[in-house]
Amino acid sequence: MKYLSEFADPVLAQRLLDEISATVTRHWAIMEVCGGQTHSIIRNGIDQLLADEVELIHGPGCPVCVTPVELIDRGLRIAAMPDVIFCSFGDMVRVPGSAGDLFAVRAAGGDVRVVYSPLDAVAVAEENPSKEVVFFAVGFETTAPANAMAVHQAHERGLTNFSVLVSHGGGPPAIEAIVTSPESRVDAFLAAGHVCTVMGTRQYEAIVTEHRVPIIVTGFEPLDVLDGIRRAVRQLEAGRAEVENAYARAVRRDGNEVAKGMLADVFEPTDRQWRGIGPIPASGWRLTSRYRSYDAEIRFGVGDLAVEESGLCRSGDVLQGIIKPSECEAFGTACTPRHPLGATMVSTEGACAAYFQYRRLGDEVVPGG
Repeated sequence: MKYLSEFADPVLAQRLLDEISATVTRHWAIMEVCGGQTHSIIRNGIDQLLADEVELIHGPGCPVCVTPVELIDRGLRIAAMPDVIFCSFGDMVRVPGSAGDLFAVRAAGGDVRVVYSPLDAVAVAEENPSKEVVFFAVGFETTAPANAMAVHQAHERGLTNFSVLVSHGGGPPAIEAIVTSPESRVDAFLAAGHVCTVMGTRQYEAIVTEHRVPIIVTGFEPLDVLDGIRRAVRQLEAGRAEVENAYARAVRRDGNEVAKGMLADVFEPTDRQWRGIGPIPASGWRLTSRYRSYDAEIRFGVGDLAVEESGLCRSGDVLQGIIKPSECEAFGTACTPRHPLGATMVSTEGACAAYFQYRRLGDEVVPGG
């Protein structure tokens, strides 16, 4: 949108808050499954402005945060190999594996480069034919089409020195895993608008029908989030469970058919490990047989590498909405953005990073935060 300030109007925000307060009659727990929404909620204090009956809990909406430790370790091993140029988005370079991060590999002499597009990594491969160029393909459905295009372009150009380390996940299986968990206390979900610009709203319909849980597709600005909460509360109070599109300026029911076609050509569903959560069936993507030669795990023989997560880090409980970040014993002490134990503290979309940045050390905002 050209004028984002329109979606942060305090007068309209108060009207939405008043309507939510007038509608709610009991406690409801609503989970947002987008790290951008989490940061918008904490930055603007939305959770503290809502009626006491409405609780916001933070879900696995940050793709960096749910990338398993073992996959990061595989990336670290590849990046440290001779004649390898390892390319990654900036938010991955400080995410800790079991023994260090990509910054440490670069400090030790590895050629680790931050790129702004997967096509930049393809260009690096073209410019360096004597090197193996690996791109760390991380993300949900929003970034997956661009990553798929990079593999497709490399294939079309006949580049044999390009490969991808794939860490893609899909939102609906994660939501279903949360809904069916015995520990779940989620009554409704706010789904990520940018994901649905690609995949559409149709992908959530089966979940809503089977589990009777409202899913509201929502944007990221304060009014977007408040409108999504208002719609969720209205459904819950009325005993309804529907997929509702609160981001109609960008989202359609069937999404972007061209982008989905590219995804279907390059990727296929597979079971996936989620950091802090565990395995979720059919929740990830891998390269199809046509593009399997571009799989960095196979090319460099690191697919069997397995490690254990830190016992001090409770990011899994944060990602499932079981605890708030400030309820983790390591938060702000053993775990800080300078010395993170888990990805939720270092990622720009991580819930722990949001709580630390905006000084949410408990139920109150620290003065001066």
